Amino acid sequence: MASGDDTSDEFDVIVVGSGAAGMTAALAAADKGLRALIVEKASTFGGSTARSGGGVWIPDNEALRAAGITEVDGAAREYLHTIIGEHVDSDRIDTYLDRGPEVISFLLGATPLRLRWVPGYSDYYPEAPGGRAGGRSVEPVPFNGTKLGDDLDTLAPDYGKSPRNFAVTQADFRLLTLLTRTPKGPLRALRVGARWLKASLLRQHLLVRGQALAAALRAGLTRAGVPLWLNTPLVELTTDGDSVTGVVVRQGDTERRLTARRGVVITSGGFEHNEEMRKRYQREPIGTDWTTGAPGNTGDGIRAGQALGAAVEFMSDAWWGPSIPLPGGPWFCLAERSLPGSIMVNGRGERFVNESAPYVDATHAMYGGEYGQGDGPAENMPTWLIFDQRYRNRYLFAGVAPRQPLPGRWFKTGALHRATTLAELTAAIDVPSAALTSTVERFNGFATEGNDPDFNRGTSAYDHYYGDPRNRPNPSLGPLDNAPFYAAKLVPGDLGTKGGLKTDARARVLREDGSVIGGLYAAGNASTPVMGHTYAGPGATIGPAMVFGYLAAHDLAATPAPALADHDGGLS
Repeated sequence: MASGDDTSDEFDVIVVGSGAAGMTAALAAADKGLRALIVEKASTFGGSTARSGGGVWIPDNEALRAAGITEVDGAAREYLHTIIGEHVDSDRIDTYLDRGPEVISFLLGATPLRLRWVPGYSDYYPEAPGGRAGGRSVEPVPFNGTKLGDDLDTLAPDYGKSPRNFAVTQADFRLLTLLTRTPKGPLRALRVGARWLKASLLRQHLLVRGQALAAALRAGLTRAGVPLWLNTPLVELTTDGDSVTGVVVRQGDTERRLTARRGVVITSGGFEHNEEMRKRYQREPIGTDWTTGAPGNTGDGIRAGQALGAAVEFMSDAWWGPSIPLPGGPWFCLAERSLPGSIMVNGRGERFVNESAPYVDATHAMYGGEYGQGDGPAENMPTWLIFDQRYRNRYLFAGVAPRQPLPGRWFKTGALHRATTLAELTAAIDVPSAALTSTVERFNGFATEGNDPDFNRGTSAYDHYYGDPRNRPNPSLGPLDNAPFYAAKLVPGDLGTKGGLKTDARARVLREDGSVIGGLYAAGNASTPVMGHTYAGPGATIGPAMVFGYLAAHDLAATPAPALADHDGGLS
């Protein structure tokens, strides 16, 4: 159930949730000499972080500098302010940029975490002022999970399943997608195979991406002596006057009251698995079946804050991504919709977006309206990803190698359809035949010319990251003219919800009138996103989660512990 001291009921800081935000907050609190505790609802630690790609977007950090990636003065600041706009207070954006590198240096010193640049993984808007086509994202170096000892058994599982020691990093994934299209693909496959063989011979348990990040932070907690209690959900926050003084948690059938002398940090994730909250705050079609977020993310921390009068923002938004509703769970499309020989169409058989656009933007376009918001039916759903056999012969698709047959159950459930002609395909997916035929013919002309005047696909450096460098004249544009044809259903999946407790630049939770709820902090997806409605680049969820978790702990350390009433009515 627990790691460390599980007998005490009094701590300086209590952190609710064990993802990147929570573990960073607890590590920073311990570093400041505070007695910290993490309580985790699930039977595993790591939350959505452990299920993620593990990327971290924090400009000018020491891992980037070690790779020779230097930041042009003011560029990252101009970039963020440009793409986020007026939706987020400027001081939060500036604080994130100013303190971010410090957080990375702290974690590299306090834990066995090691990070390296993901070569060429572009910012999501590289042509915006200050954007960087070469990318600012770092990811964890593969981590040997056996260093965790028995704690390895309680690491939350990865989003995708793979054999032990078959460790594929973000940098690996891009090249493996192009296995048959570039010499770098087979070479990278050999590297992954060699890594597997070495780890197997040494009896290691290699972890990569979010698994490596969560495991390394967990190892740091052990080193710092910070207890982490699993199977301990939050019931409510306790208060003394207007300030939060602790939590009530549940362990088995028993409720337990814990005191937090300095305060509580809510890092319990979003509400992606709470059907009622999704229906209340978000636009249809919506639900809990299409998210890849941690199963325990049901908005507990957000609702606990709301019960004390906390304000919430961005509740209608999420870290969206077009996803295929496969029988085993949603497949979050990164490369599939960006590779040449594919298009996205709506129920009218029309294209409506640059298919290679950042995944949040692509899903906003599926809903229609600004940032996907609006009333009434979604404008571009149902949505289909249309591709041909040439595409299938060339590229990895939803984890299935090129030329390999796609699983029959995918077709039986209606997630995929296949037909020998476009006309037959349109009948299967209930799309007007003439419209889809016209759309494909028009797009094929664009592909031949290498230019998409309708949606500018292939003009951004980001579009090319998952493109095909051998495809000419544009790595993002390829015709659909090789039967049979396929249609994959796309739904508004997500990595987690964006909306949460409104916070300031110190991660303090605010009321509707802007006043501070004493002793209450929030970070990660339980708080409002510093990215607003946008997404700066790969790792722009985890980066802010860690930074504001760290800042919450530092603010708590600088705040004197209040005098608390003892059981006899005196002061302690």
